[in-house]
Parts: sequence; C-alpha cells; structure tokens
Amino acid sequence: MSLERLNQYRIMWVMVFFDLPTETKKDRRSYRQFVDRLEKDGFSRFQYSIYIRHCPSMENAQVHIKRTKVNLPPKGHVCIIHFTDKQFGMMEVFYAAKPQDPPEPVQQLELF
Repeated sequence: MSLERLNQYRIMWVMVFFDLPTETKKDRRSYRQFVDRLEKDGFSRFQYSIYIRHCPSMENAQVHIKRTKVNLPPKGHVCIIHFTDKQFGMMEVFYAAKPQDPPEPVQQLELF
C-alpha cells in the first residue's frame, strides 16, 4: 500500500446527526427504516442519534453521503458532515466527565 492511501488527511469519516419524529406509528417506522439503512450501509451508532462511518477516501465518503441522501426520511432534521481522520483523532470524548479515547476505526476490507 502506498503512503498516499494511508494519509490521515485522505481517510475520511462521515457523521450523520438526526432528530426524527416518533409520535405516530408511521413516524416510528420511518425512523427505524432510516436507521436500518444507515447500519446496512456500514454506519455505526456513535450516540443515540449520531451514526459514523469510516471511509478510505473522499470519493468513497461521497458515495455513502449520496446513499444517505437518497434514504432521507420524509420528516425530521438530518445533518451530514464529513471530516478527515486527522480531525477525528483530535476529538475529545467524555463519559460521566471522565476523558475517554475516541473509538477505534473499524477494520475495512478493500477489494481491487
């Protein structure tokens, strides 16, 4: 593997934040479908309404961003952000006011 492929500025993270209504049965079903599609696309739950996905490149991140946009629920608020692995590594995470290390990247298999 070339060094370019492993560059901390080339590797990307995609984070999806959402606040979806769950008042009606139809709303809950829409919420569940959205979350299921995120998980099927390789996103992991970071917090209750925040899902993240590790991507080996910006091009790959754009594929997953596009896929998420296609699956947006009819109601609610969804935000999508992408950032470099270097930026992700600078995140400060706390649990009960105690610092914790950011989550480790998921092992990704790439086929050529």
